[in-house]
Amino acid sequence: MQQIPMPYLLFLGDVMDPLAAKTARGIHVWRPESCVGQIRLATDSVSLGLEELDIATAKARGAKTMVLGTANAGGKLPGHWIDSIKTAIRAGMNVANGLHQGLNDIPELVELAAEHNVQLFDVRHMRPELDVGSGKKRSGKRILTVGTDCSVGKMYTSLALESAMREIGMKADFRATGQTGVLVAGAGIAIDAVIADFISGAVESLSPANDDDHWDIIEGQGSLYHPSFAGVSMGLIHGAQAHLLVMCHELGRKHMRHLPHQFMPTLKQCVDTNLAAASLTNPDVQLAGFSLNTSGVDEAEAKAALAEISREFGVPATDPVRFGISELAQSIKDRGL
Repeated sequence: MQQIPMPYLLFLGDVMDPLAAKTARGIHVWRPESCVGQIRLATDSVSLGLEELDIATAKARGAKTMVLGTANAGGKLPGHWIDSIKTAIRAGMNVANGLHQGLNDIPELVELAAEHNVQLFDVRHMRPELDVGSGKKRSGKRILTVGTDCSVGKMYTSLALESAMREIGMKADFRATGQTGVLVAGAGIAIDAVIADFISGAVESLSPANDDDHWDIIEGQGSLYHPSFAGVSMGLIHGAQAHLLVMCHELGRKHMRHLPHQFMPTLKQCVDTNLAAASLTNPDVQLAGFSLNTSGVDEAEAKAALAEISREFGVPATDPVRFGISELAQSIKDRGL
């Protein structure tokens, strides 16, 4: 699978909405050692607090790829960013892009990149030749993060688990399925850009056969209960052939994201449905635990809610931001799968 060269210069453009910079922020949180600095086009725009560098200085300090680290409505590339992209290419830097609009669809950038022997990485469209999924049993161990809804912390949970499992001596690798995750990992497949028939095959490709004691932690997407994204979630579940599922949830969320008419499932409904779907490709799949976003309540309420969930299901429940995820990682190790 194609690897995006690190370290990165994070391009923040001139966005004013902090949420628009979530891709750059995710890279900075999880791979700080791979961030040389940031570049902005407006002094009052969103900042990550990294050192401000121009392209020439970043290149001199070892940056290999400039990452367009922001998102906007519709995923269009703003025309006034093109000059910065050209400058990076002329400096000998690769450029990585998580927007829907591809750099490789702009002929002048393709020609310039070829002239300067650098690469343009369109992360949403960066994938190998894919086959349909087969469900054929493969070696290695796999965890899939699933959710009651979208935007409930599946990527954060997956990356936190990778770190915690490695800390206790386990072989573990994060497998990215979204554009931010791909840029954090440097490789992966943005599942939302894969033709539906090939989603499960893409996940099989992303997490191939491995050593019996090696864990792939596959970043989940969407929810089986979200009418917009359930198809993507199902393809991920079947392709992952997971041994363990980690259920992600936001405490107190009243309806599915962006769909006020759509009810939220109970945790039991969601666990049962996901385990039933996952059993198609791994009949022995189990629930590993819960990862909750409890930011809407105080610490005492959060601890009480997590303790109740743990008692009900008999597995660890945590908020990885507030309380860490080491207990869940240790319980996975102790299962001895």
